[in-house]
This record gives sequence, C-alpha cells and structure tokens, in this order.
Amino acid sequence: MSRPLPNLELKQLAYSELREIKTTFANKGWFPGTSGNLSIRVGDFNQDQFAFAITASGKDKSVHTPEDFLLVDESGKPLEPTSLKPSAETLIHCEIYRLTGCGAIFHIHSVFNNIVSELFAERGSIPVQGVELIKAFNIWEDEASVEVPILPNYSDIPKIAALVEGSLNPSIPGIVLRKHGIYAWGANAFEAKRNLEAFEFLFEYVYRWEQLKR
Repeated sequence: MSRPLPNLELKQLAYSELREIKTTFANKGWFPGTSGNLSIRVGDFNQDQFAFAITASGKDKSVHTPEDFLLVDESGKPLEPTSLKPSAETLIHCEIYRLTGCGAIFHIHSVFNNIVSELFAERGSIPVQGVELIKAFNIWEDEASVEVPILPNYSDIPKIAALVEGSLNPSIPGIVLRKHGIYAWGANAFEAKRNLEAFEFLFEYVYRWEQLKR
C-alpha cells in the first residue's frame, strides 16, 4: 500500500516559505557556489514517519525555477516521481527532524561560521558569553553563556548524520560542521530564520572579539 502524500496546499505553502527564505539568504550571500540547503516539515510529525520539503541539489539559489524543491520522507527519499535529487546533506536534516521534532531546518555557509569552527575545533564547541543575541534562543539569564556544538566535516554524509544525536544540546538550536557551515532549526520557518540570523551575528562577534584580544 502506497504512503499517502501530504496535503497539496500544505506542500505549496512550504514551497512558498522556502522560496521567500531562499531569496532572503541569497541576498545576504549565504549560498556561495550553490551551497547550502533549506527544509520545512510538511504535515503531521512523529518520530518514525514524517515528510519535509527540501531544496534540490545543485541549484543556483539566487534565482527561482519550477524545480527548486522536492518532497522527501523521513529517510530522505523522494515521495513523488521526480528527476530532482534532494540536497546531498538531506540525511542530516532527517536526523535533526527525528531527534528534535522541529518544523524547519536551514543550513548556510559563511566566512564567519567557517572561521570560528576552526578556531574552536579542538574544544568541540564555539563559546559565546554575555551577548544579547543569545536571547534569541530563549535563554534569558544575565551574562548567559552557550556552547554551539562543532561536528567534523566528513565527505561521507551518513557518517556525519550518525554523530548528530550525540552532539545535540536541547537548549541550542544549532550545530556547526567544521569549516563547512551552520545548521539551525526552529518550530517553524520564522523561528529557524531567527535562530540562524542570531547564530551568524554571534559567530561574527566571537571572531572579531578573538581578534581584538590578540
């Protein structure tokens, strides 16, 4: 028996949200060389079975085409007949959805997230203390500190995906791949975008502060 597809209206809504986010991030220069990927959960969620819309592999994210997105299941396989390939890093999205139950995951590459991931690679996390934008993660203590997890960047994506569960911090909606980029998530597209923008501000702050200390 074939698996029922998510409601068409919900799929089109997810595609519309992805298109808007894609434009915003492309304008910031966060998708160099077709890099990065975006996804939004579609329909109901349970840990064993869910679906999400994700950017297709190898597309120029600064332009729009009718083939920018596709729908995949919890294992990253397309749910509809298509010639499109999901992003190469879809399995990482699968793991984050499974473990967090979030509603959207955004992954981008920037100079600052790459540099700070290398600066603190041996530590295994990027430390940030007392910066106002930490409040974006609903952490409200005075002089709060956070540690953003860093994972190694393997060419074997399943090898990275296998490390996600052991690295997640429930209070920190993001992980960084070393010299690669940030994955940020939230309950919906709004929260995921807010969290990603906060991470990028914090990474730039950390980098510039490290330079001033020298």
